[in-house]
Amino acid sequence: MATTAEIRNGLCINFNGKLMTVVEFQHVKPGKGPAFVRTKLRNIETGKVIDNTFSAGHKIDIVRIETREYQYLYPEGTGFHFMNNETFEQVFIEAKMIDNPQFLKEGITCIIVFHAEEETPLTVELPNYIDAEVTYTEPGIKGDTATNTMKPAKIDTGAEIRVPLFINTGDKIRVDTREGVYSERIK
Repeated sequence: MATTAEIRNGLCINFNGKLMTVVEFQHVKPGKGPAFVRTKLRNIETGKVIDNTFSAGHKIDIVRIETREYQYLYPEGTGFHFMNNETFEQVFIEAKMIDNPQFLKEGITCIIVFHAEEETPLTVELPNYIDAEVTYTEPGIKGDTATNTMKPAKIDTGAEIRVPLFINTGDKIRVDTREGVYSERIK
């Protein structure tokens, strides 16, 4: 058990029987009354963010987590297979544990967060950007680069995103996996 003095961003705690990570915190010492800590906590399973206030000195239950690099192998049913780059051990991850599974591309390296005591996977973090090839989009118009108009396009992972008008089928692009948006064209 620890106290609120040890709260920091990214800390994983057991709060009301659920695993939560501290997204934001602020120690407050008002002129009148006792000090307290105002926090924003994200539920690891659902991603829901809640606000909570702890009184100063309140006991919190810190959960030890580990991050490991895994390579994405292939999909199967409702989940995906990943392989540890060092031990070659494979792990099956359900799709609900991944923020944007439509951007998984064979061979990319992802970070999997594990509960250290139970050795169970909690979440999968994709790389911030992936390089993909546009498999289908409407033909582009030469010289149409001045406007900020977007059109739908399908990329080689099967995901559908919006791209600028000058992008054509076969072009290589960089996609931001956090937002699911076009970032830039790769030459």
